[in-house]
Amino acid sequence: MSADKLYILDTNVLLHDPNCLYEFKEQDVAIPMTVLEELDSIKDRKQSVAQEARHVIRAIDNILSAATPSQILKGVQIKVPGTEDTTRLGKLSIFPDHELTTRQGFLPDNKNNDNHIINCALHLQGSDPHREIILVTKDINMRLKAMGAGLQKVEDYRKDQLVSDLELLPSGHFHIEGNFWEKVDKVKSYQEGAATYHKVSPDLLPDTYPCQYIYDDSKDFAARVVSVNHEEIILKDLGYEKLMQQECWGIHPINIYQAFAMQSIQDPDIDLCLLNGAAGSGKTLIALACALEMVIEEGRFNKIIVTRSTPPVAEDIGFLPGTEEEKMTPWLSSILDNLEAMHEGDERPQSSVKYAIEKANIQFKSLNFIRGRSIQNAVVLIDEAQNLTPQQLKTILTRCGKDSKMICLGNLAQIDSNYLTALTSGLTYVVERFKGFEGSATVHLEGIFRSRLAEYAEEHL
Repeated sequence: MSADKLYILDTNVLLHDPNCLYEFKEQDVAIPMTVLEELDSIKDRKQSVAQEARHVIRAIDNILSAATPSQILKGVQIKVPGTEDTTRLGKLSIFPDHELTTRQGFLPDNKNNDNHIINCALHLQGSDPHREIILVTKDINMRLKAMGAGLQKVEDYRKDQLVSDLELLPSGHFHIEGNFWEKVDKVKSYQEGAATYHKVSPDLLPDTYPCQYIYDDSKDFAARVVSVNHEEIILKDLGYEKLMQQECWGIHPINIYQAFAMQSIQDPDIDLCLLNGAAGSGKTLIALACALEMVIEEGRFNKIIVTRSTPPVAEDIGFLPGTEEEKMTPWLSSILDNLEAMHEGDERPQSSVKYAIEKANIQFKSLNFIRGRSIQNAVVLIDEAQNLTPQQLKTILTRCGKDSKMICLGNLAQIDSNYLTALTSGLTYVVERFKGFEGSATVHLEGIFRSRLAEYAEEHL
């Protein structure tokens, strides 16, 4: 007896999550021949998706390599690598959509791969009416075309969508109305070096998690959660005034959220800082100022590596002149803009910027060349992280070697990728996944300080 559902996968789903073949549980999965052709054309490109394409092709080969052509058409049992357990998984088949002839109800065969894949799903829907045929694609327009052509079920791939609403995404900080200490019945305080810690009841902060920042209305109390269990919460006392008096490379925090961000970046106990917020909230400026301070003034790291997702038109950076550093410079102009802003009061601003770049050993790197590296003793700034898939961000974060710190910067309202939304962005995924990890801090920056015009545009456009 066949499974109740058959999922037809579009190319972008396989690239978005190369492990998606194992995520449909007991239901069957079909891949049109057109999708294999698209993967073949992508795997040799000098693009960040080429690695994902090769990963997918290997995963398909692992499942189908020992099967006969007739078995591949009917479906081969999916086995998770390294295990013989097949009880919860369905079958994988390849559908020869290139053999389909144009007929009434089909979309025109005009060398449009999307149309071929939709026609494949329409054919299967018509030939097996007792089975639910579901096309899965991350292309919004393709979903609309498929529904318009008469396909009953079309879905987005949401396995890695951990939150259903951005309002549920951890902000990294929690505001307590009134005075915090007036709500505390019992506390045990102690010193460790120069730091003060407080043990309080978990009833005070029932939904808290490690590395969440806590502050109240008193403009006196501010702390960071160190650990949480059913018996007690340990808070590290940071002090509101002390946070606001921080200075890195001549930059002071304007509000408490920027102060939290500066503290998280400078804290040696935190390996990953996730800063998200609107354009003009100070993400890049704060991160860069702290990085310069830690590399040049404190000598805690040897270099600053800056990378970002490049727009699709520029994924192959080869068309730009110069070295890798020079090719990446146009896409990392936000870093240079902030360096210039930090030194605009200097007698020779351009010389100061050049000095900072050389002294801090700032390196501009393409994502294409980060794979396979182990980055040691460096501050890594990942700009425009909202345009990265969960798989791409995983690739970068797993490059973190000994004594390195990763800083992800992003604005979920400015996603340029065709296949990502604020809910499926890699930045959203990582913020939710790292909630509760004691070596990671999230700070949602609020407020816009770029200009009057930028603030109005953010609120009204």
